[in-house]
Amino acid sequence: MKNITGLLVLILPLIVTNSGFAQQNNHHAPEATAAESKLTFWDIPILQEAFIDATPKDRKDGIPIGKLGADGGNKGMILKLAQEITDTSQHGKFDSFLIVHKGKLLFESYYSKGRINLPHPQASATKAYTSLALGRAIQLGYLTMDDLHKPLISFLKDLDPTKMVVGAEKITLHKALTMRSGIRINDEQREEFKNNPSVLKGQRQVQTWLEYSTPITSASQTFKYGGDAALVMQVIDAVVPGSAKDFIKNELLDKMGITHYGWPTAENGLPQSGGRSRITSRDMVKFGTLAKNKGKWNGEQLVPEAYITKATSRILYTGDEEIHYGGKDVSKQGYGYFWWSADLKYDDKSYFAVSAQGGYGQFIILIEELDLMVVFTAHDNEANYLQITAERILPAFVK
Repeated sequence: MKNITGLLVLILPLIVTNSGFAQQNNHHAPEATAAESKLTFWDIPILQEAFIDATPKDRKDGIPIGKLGADGGNKGMILKLAQEITDTSQHGKFDSFLIVHKGKLLFESYYSKGRINLPHPQASATKAYTSLALGRAIQLGYLTMDDLHKPLISFLKDLDPTKMVVGAEKITLHKALTMRSGIRINDEQREEFKNNPSVLKGQRQVQTWLEYSTPITSASQTFKYGGDAALVMQVIDAVVPGSAKDFIKNELLDKMGITHYGWPTAENGLPQSGGRSRITSRDMVKFGTLAKNKGKWNGEQLVPEAYITKATSRILYTGDEEIHYGGKDVSKQGYGYFWWSADLKYDDKSYFAVSAQGGYGQFIILIEELDLMVVFTAHDNEANYLQITAERILPAFVK
């Protein structure tokens, strides 16, 4: 195995076969065929050979590229981890793994169901993108930062507050963005909604929720991970010209050159807000770059810096009892505006990490102190992605 690791360091880019033998790959990242692009994610065939590249190709997509090692990072450490990832029994079922350092994409790899041109299901990472869409509406003047603390229902003109539970006016965008709306609806009532979906169309969704919820109180407005992203999307749709769907496309995705994606419609008729979007791994890098650069993309301020700062801060602690995808070196889990945070420890020092997170392993991890971004896609809910970052990736970039 030592000889193979040495070969990995010397010959780049490479492919890794199922047997673990590395060969030169002529710089061709795996691309989904037209037929594969029409399949559901679970029907995508497994790659016969993993693709591992420490000199990513410039695909003219707006992402600066560099070379792992020459432009930062310990190449041997990262390639050793990538080699291990090819064995799904060791780290989990990864589909892609990318690293950006000091603004340059230095490392790119695809495994299993990963393809460079195939939008990957994002699960709850979609919430982080919804948050950025709200920030875009603020940048364009359709909302203000002060509006984050006004009653959310004040932006939804089709509602009848007289029929709502006590305390409905206590819900603000700030509370919804931090999963503290306080809305509590029992399972039996939710089943009734499913049997009568018309009550959830458009703003009627909010009306229904706030008629059937228990009263909104300071006691109920505690962190509870759930459907609050739908409230945020309702406000976006209400305040922007046209529809939220067109706004997200024209004012956010198109601005960053994200054209190959999926963002389906939810039961309320608006874009999905809490899950089910699909984007490529490189486009995840773009969202991470937007957040890392305090809302700027190619010099244009798409989202206010003040909003990004708030969104990616640790507004509240969610507790260390159950840290998602953590381990012995991950602590102080927190939450901002649909962005998670945690401290990642290496060599007796902790590094503050902010992340967009999606179930089964969709991650955009930002570590500002190291000017480092790590992107994962996967289909494994048991892998410890943050622990892997702390234990195996931080050492390669800490000097």
